[in-house]
Formats: sequence, structure tokens, C-alpha cells
Amino acid sequence: MGGAADYKNGHFIGNWGELGCPTPQRIASYALSSNRQRPFAGAANAAVFNTFRRFRHQVLYVVPPFILAYVTMNWAVERNEFLNSKPGRMLEGGGEE
Repeated sequence: MGGAADYKNGHFIGNWGELGCPTPQRIASYALSSNRQRPFAGAANAAVFNTFRRFRHQVLYVVPPFILAYVTMNWAVERNEFLNSKPGRMLEGGGEE
């Protein structure tokens, strides 16, 4: 496999191109004909259920901030409309004319 121990530089593992690795033997390779493969087998079924599962697990992280933003924006719009109306100016402005 490798070479003898070289105490000055460490362990000698071989020259370039033969770095002490054994030659590979008995490598099994398998192949499947291209007309026998089914790359999209069950893809539609998996897509529906996977999408539902992902939606179900993420909905509680996404929906509450949107609800909070909607409620805040709705309050701000109503408050702005009130402050720019005649009663709002009378209430907030005091007696200024």
C-alpha cells in the first residue's frame, strides 16, 4: 500500500498518481433502461399532500404578523380620517382657528 516510514518527513504514502490507495476491484454498477424509469411517479399526489403539510406547519408563523399589520394599518387609516375631519380637528386642535 504505502511506503516505508520516513522518520524525517513523516509517512511516505507513494509517488504522485499512486498515493497508496489500492486499485478498486469488484465495483458493481447497475443501470436501468430509460424507458423503464418513472421520474414523476407519484409526483402529483406527493405535491398535494406535501404542500398541505408545509402550509399547515407554517401558517401560525405567517398569519399572525399579517393580522397584526392589517389591524394596525386599519387603525391608522381610521385615526387619520378622524383627525382630518371637522370633529377631529376640533378635538385635537383645541380652539385654534
